[in-house]
Amino acid sequence: MLRRALPARPEARRILLGTLLSAIGRGLTLPFLFIYLTNVRGLTDNQAGLVIGWFGAVTLALSPLGGTLIDRFGARRVVLPCLVIEAVGTGSLALVDSLGKAFAVSTLIAVGGSAIWSGQTTILASLTGDGERQRVFGLQFALLNLGIGVGGLISGAIVDIARPVTFQAIYLLDALSYLMPGLILLTLPHVGHRPARPPAAAGTGRSSGGYLTVLRDRPFRRLIIFGLVLTTCGYAQIEVGFAAYSIRVVEVTPRVVAWALAANTVMIVLSQLLVIRRMEGRSRTRGLAAVGAIFAVAWLVLGAAGLIGTGNALIAALGVVACSAIFGFGETMLSPVMPALTNALATDELRGRYNAMGSMIFGISGIIGPVTAGPLLGVAHGRLWVAVVVGGCLAASALALSLHRLLTAAQDGRSTPTQNLEPVTA
Repeated sequence: MLRRALPARPEARRILLGTLLSAIGRGLTLPFLFIYLTNVRGLTDNQAGLVIGWFGAVTLALSPLGGTLIDRFGARRVVLPCLVIEAVGTGSLALVDSLGKAFAVSTLIAVGGSAIWSGQTTILASLTGDGERQRVFGLQFALLNLGIGVGGLISGAIVDIARPVTFQAIYLLDALSYLMPGLILLTLPHVGHRPARPPAAAGTGRSSGGYLTVLRDRPFRRLIIFGLVLTTCGYAQIEVGFAAYSIRVVEVTPRVVAWALAANTVMIVLSQLLVIRRMEGRSRTRGLAAVGAIFAVAWLVLGAAGLIGTGNALIAALGVVACSAIFGFGETMLSPVMPALTNALATDELRGRYNAMGSMIFGISGIIGPVTAGPLLGVAHGRLWVAVVVGGCLAASALALSLHRLLTAAQDGRSTPTQNLEPVTA
């Protein structure tokens, strides 16, 4: 299954290797930023929250510009400097000792990170054909989670709040990891350039209008609405809603929440390749609808654990872990389909903007989700929150099914023309 999931072109395989290496560095620091800023650097909880929120806001604000630059100059010329900026910013976290410096470094990291994911996705799409993109994007997601998991295990054995130097070490290692995909890209001089416009399209104006042209794409507009609803009621609830409900309502310990997140990663790494194989040649929109239903089931399991609560602590804890594992299985279906469908709808001239808008979904939902989770969790012992996120996931399923009739069979993944098996651009 791994051989089948690997892209045909060696350049794409090396890009995936860069994803894995940088993900290990990301995993070193991912769980610890809030703890580092508060327990090690002395910021208050509110100050640390503002710094992290500022990072998300700046990243979201700059993402559209990143997509425009990718289309205008090519992904290579955007991704390489962004990786360097990200490395400098992440390494600078080791030197943060005040609120002002924390905001400055957060801004620098946000500038670097605003175009990396959309740029790398654009590069990977240019190196793969329509027939293999779905498999490759699924493999990319599995490698990302594998790297984060490995990095988390390493940092868990290293960091010590009483020894600030251990945190400084992991941030410096994370900075080095961001240079790995950049070095790999430098060894591929013909990869990531702006595609040449075909002569037949030179006078059509298809690439004019920028984001207005993208937003006029009715199927993509529907896909964006689906993504916003699903991620707001899904991904965006993990850090706040899931953790808060588990600890306050189900009354499990933070260690159980950590086990649940570990179960999520294990589920993704073990099942991703199998899911990729099973989804090949099947309707992408129906797969997205299934993701909404799976996320809804995950939240229902968590809600049931809340009803059990301390009445049976073991069953309640298993419910929390099961929720996260079920959610992870839904992620394995979403991760290959969403970027594959985005790039099936995109044109070469606007591919950077399409991918930038796809990545912006997570930024927008990342703001809406935490803001709405708090008030909802305070009503009816958290039951209103469960009802809203379950209903939202099911509404996303309905949106995915409504998208089905707007797509061709090839766009929906139900047919893979042989002429689309080879990449069009490099």
